[in-house]
Amino acid sequence: MPLSAGCAPFGEVPVLKILRTYHPYAFTAIFCWSLAYVFTRLALGHFSPLSLGFLRCAIASFILGAVGFRTGMKLPRREDVKYFAAAGASGFFLYLWAFNQGILTVTSATSSIIISSAPVITALLAVLFLGERVGKLQWAAIAVEFAGILILSLMKGAFSVNRGILWLLLAALVLSVYNLVQKGLTGRYSGLQTATFSITAGAAMLAVFAPRAFRELAAAPPAQLFNLAMLSVFSSAIAYVAWSKAFEKTRDTASVSNYMFLTPLISSLLGFLLAGERPDGATLIGGAVILSGLALFNLGKRQNIGPIQTEEE
Repeated sequence: MPLSAGCAPFGEVPVLKILRTYHPYAFTAIFCWSLAYVFTRLALGHFSPLSLGFLRCAIASFILGAVGFRTGMKLPRREDVKYFAAAGASGFFLYLWAFNQGILTVTSATSSIIISSAPVITALLAVLFLGERVGKLQWAAIAVEFAGILILSLMKGAFSVNRGILWLLLAALVLSVYNLVQKGLTGRYSGLQTATFSITAGAAMLAVFAPRAFRELAAAPPAQLFNLAMLSVFSSAIAYVAWSKAFEKTRDTASVSNYMFLTPLISSLLGFLLAGERPDGATLIGGAVILSGLALFNLGKRQNIGPIQTEEE
């Protein structure tokens, strides 16, 4: 018997409901950021850390600015400029400086471990400064997810210790601050607006390194231009818009930042898909632990919220 007009087939409603939540946006951002671990190391073979940071932000801000112009995006209110400046400083100027410096001497696996401490720091800052509630089950889930990251990396013997870790710890801290600022801004602006104005502010701060950046850009071979394009389009423009959109669609910061625990797992899977690296026992065991922790976190979130659910959860 054919479905009558207006009736949705089985399975369509759950899919549409998921698309209205923060989950697909958070996953998109994390997937694009996972690419950055590979392409940043490749790009640093030619570009200096601060030049790469400026070019990445400048290209992304140009792309998002063009999109904003076509869609009639409004400029931020004067009283909010300082918050976008804070977002630009924490999420781009300081983060890219620290991240690019750290990844020069630290393996991608170790880098992913350190940066994956950001959800823990974000949750703590959200509790302290935003008054958000993180339940005991969610704290347990965070511990499980971090344990999965340790399994994924330490079983591979990929952990390295040097001063680059201090740079990456700084990167994790300022990224956590950026997460909090983003949550506040997305309450008043769209994800596209928030990402565009934040990246533009970061590019303006990094512009002091523009002369050297343009010299390096002019001398860059095609392969390095491709690496820069991947970082600018996917790991910057798309990733930060999706990340801001995820904050726009949820009521608490920890739920979005918790997705950052998936970065090491996705990086390993990308190695399999792009480089033919077969998943080993560490990837399978660590990945299973991370995914179980993510499921546990969302279970804890539902318990904290109670029986009333909204489409933004």
